[in-house]
Amino acid sequence: MSKSDEGELVLERTYIIPLRKIYHITSRRKRAARAIRFLREFIKRHMKCDVVKISNEVNEYIWSRGIEKPPRKIKVKALKYRRLVKEKEEEKEIYEVKVELAQ
Repeated sequence: MSKSDEGELVLERTYIIPLRKIYHITSRRKRAARAIRFLREFIKRHMKCDVVKISNEVNEYIWSRGIEKPPRKIKVKALKYRRLVKEKEEEKEIYEVKVELAQ
């Protein structure tokens, strides 16, 4: 487990996220934005976290073919960090996930 400014690294996983459902459930002009939302929901559900931060690389990859044709699937690396946040006089644990493109 490593310490960094983000907090303590708790978990690291690689996922292949299927985005093909987006083609059928949304109109053409909303597919890329819906794919980003689907990616965020998928990571929240599988990593059990509060905050999901998507890197610019992932965002640009999804939007690379335009709004109407996002990729059918994407391979990402999810890094889960534990941070301590002070609220008033008590410390609270928050889990944050950073999503990057996997090689």
